[in-house]
Amino acid sequence: MVDCIFCKIIKGEIPGKFVFKDNDFVVFHDINPKAPVHALVVPKQHVESLREVNETQVDLLGKMMLTTSKAAQKLNIANEGYKVVINNGKASGQLVFHLHLHLLGGWKEAAHWQV
Repeated sequence: MVDCIFCKIIKGEIPGKFVFKDNDFVVFHDINPKAPVHALVVPKQHVESLREVNETQVDLLGKMMLTTSKAAQKLNIANEGYKVVINNGKASGQLVFHLHLHLLGGWKEAAHWQV
């Protein structure tokens, strides 16, 4: 995807503050954080949104959850708790159309918003 900002971050064309990288995923800090700790879990494979995922990508989604857990440990928010959010489509607030998961945490008390 030529104009995808996340693809450019993955390729190193745009800098990102990385937390984690492996063959399938990158995790980097959000440039506009909504929590004391706000990282994005992004598959290297370009998929526009969750609605574009098909049966052949079940492993990708499972690994996305495991990567999120590893990132929470690395960011020292796993024990206190964290939120996981996937915006899916423009009406949900998705701004970058490359599947990604928001990992939010680091609050000293209960988060200001609940689902």
